[in-house]
Amino acid sequence: MNNTQMSARVGLFFLIGIVLIWVTFDALRGNSINRKRGYTVIVGFSTLKELKAGDEVRMAGVKIGAVESTRLANERAEAVLRILPDFRIAQDATASIAMAGLIGTNYISLNIGHPEQGTVPETGGELRTRAVADLNQIMSDLGGLGQDLKGALASISSAFSSGPDGQGGLISKLDRLVTDNSAKLTHTMANLDDITTKISTGQGTIGKLVNDPAAYDQLLASVVEIKGAAADARLMLTNAQAIIDQVKSGKGPLGTLVYDETSTANLKLIVQNVRDLSEKLNNPNSSFGQLITNDQLIRDAQATLRKVDSAVDGLGDSGPISAVGVVAGKLF
Repeated sequence: MNNTQMSARVGLFFLIGIVLIWVTFDALRGNSINRKRGYTVIVGFSTLKELKAGDEVRMAGVKIGAVESTRLANERAEAVLRILPDFRIAQDATASIAMAGLIGTNYISLNIGHPEQGTVPETGGELRTRAVADLNQIMSDLGGLGQDLKGALASISSAFSSGPDGQGGLISKLDRLVTDNSAKLTHTMANLDDITTKISTGQGTIGKLVNDPAAYDQLLASVVEIKGAAADARLMLTNAQAIIDQVKSGKGPLGTLVYDETSTANLKLIVQNVRDLSEKLNNPNSSFGQLITNDQLIRDAQATLRKVDSAVDGLGDSGPISAVGVVAGKLF
């Protein structure tokens, strides 16, 4: 084999290697050799989270396309998706940025949605998006949680440790409190023991209530009577409410008196007549007033009655004609 043939073979292998490298790179980017097959769909996010051209587009875990390009537009980050022509996307499908494993690349994840209600058009189609926390956000949240936990532990440690006044922490203060008040605590426990003993032996009101069936029955009877009184009071309130409703509706004597203008006018007239009569009785110049307040009229009336009585007594001894004369003489 001469040098010319060797050089030709090396060059051919070099070209084949370049083609293989290009095909492999193109396949890894998610584009086939004919990368313009299919249609494009736009998705917008506040951030693409390291998403780049060539990353996969999956629907329910199945690859249906790839990211063709990324851009900034309409005050957001947009990704242009190249979808294979054999797949249709429902209009109510939602896109999110997912991560393939802890160290894998990001990809666009789509849910199936309801294709029977319509699909995304092949020109100018856009999908709804849903924000999902990525690993960086999760780690940031975990870092914040760690700081909060560290602060809580520091607070607990400061509560249990000695304070700036040198009096010790919470445990020391509780121990000192128990030690200083041990006699009072012992006395209190003894009182509680005495009270529970009296209750268990039936002493006192609570003890009788707990141990004496008769006291329990009396208490139960009292409760029943209270319930009955409450029922009667409720019935009385119901009746009172019925009367009020009747009055408001203008029914009955009271309702008629309150809401009937004729009855109200008659009542006012009666009251005015009574007032006029009272004024006449209190007026010494009127006949009724003189009859009540003038003592001389009372004495004259009493004298006249005595004369009539004397005249009647003399009628028994006189004839009819003379009786008339006697009566006239007595009176005048």
